[in-house]
Amino acid sequence: MRKVKIEKWKVKGPDGKDMDESLLTALNVLIAGKDPKDMPRGLDQFRTMNRLIKAFDKADKSGVLTLEEVDYKFLKDSVEKDIPSIWGGNENISKAIEAFLESKEE
Repeated sequence: MRKVKIEKWKVKGPDGKDMDESLLTALNVLIAGKDPKDMPRGLDQFRTMNRLIKAFDKADKSGVLTLEEVDYKFLKDSVEKDIPSIWGGNENISKAIEAFLESKEE
């Protein structure tokens, strides 16, 4: 089991208004941005996605993302393979992703 504190920050939206972003936002963008042919398929992956959605919903309320090791590995692999390099220029995303990657198994 892994637990990661969810850091939140503000960004300016296209309309100039402040918007909330967080590690959850970044991970959601990574998952949603996967090429459909690269998305895992099958019953096990269906269940993984279901667990992730539930974990994200709980984390949005509690401020802590709690993941089973198999779900953490899926997200970690996605980060390592798919994270846009330009995100490295955003201090908030960099800090949140590094905290996610440095989380320890409990």
